Amino acid sequence: MDQFDRSDETKMSDKIDQATQNMIKNLEEMTGRTMAEWIAVVEASGEEKVRARINFLKSEHGLTYGYANLIAMLAKDKAETASGAVPDNLVDALYAGDKADLRPIYNKILAAAMKFGPDVVESPKRTYISLRRNKQFALVQPTTKTRVDIGLVLKDTEPAGRLEPAGSWNSMCTHRVQVESADGVDQELLSWLKKAYDAA
Repeated sequence: MDQFDRSDETKMSDKIDQATQNMIKNLEEMTGRTMAEWIAVVEASGEEKVRARINFLKSEHGLTYGYANLIAMLAKDKAETASGAVPDNLVDALYAGDKADLRPIYNKILAAAMKFGPDVVESPKRTYISLRRNKQFALVQPTTKTRVDIGLVLKDTEPAGRLEPAGSWNSMCTHRVQVESADGVDQELLSWLKKAYDAA
């Protein structure tokens, strides 16, 4: 069994939202076991599927669904990273194949965001790229082969026109803007992006 040690967690930390990091801390305080130890528990359980591991953690260890799901997913990420199933460059992977034509949209957004200040952090995930400061202020997701969705955290801002409510699309954002070409990354969109950055 491979050991999931603190160095693994450090490498992973930049890719984990603050809320998830808080959950990991709470889990360790609540149970007295580190995340590494919990991952070792599911690896030793004999269960391979995420759902089976969640059920195992709930029934055998009394964890709630949220914590059980977190452990099972991080164990899956660890295994996929070790096997090479997770691309080293998640950005390139997101904009590969039939979504390659959308890359200029993301490049234009990132270039603009990086001019806001030296504290902007690009944090790629499996299905989107998070833009962070002290906290996430935007995310960019190539949702279809013809459209990129830009999620923004703009509290106390009324949706209007292109700036629509995020709704059920992504609970981490308050608003969404749909863009189909680099021309759609205009001054209006960049002003919303800057406003979200300033508030983060």
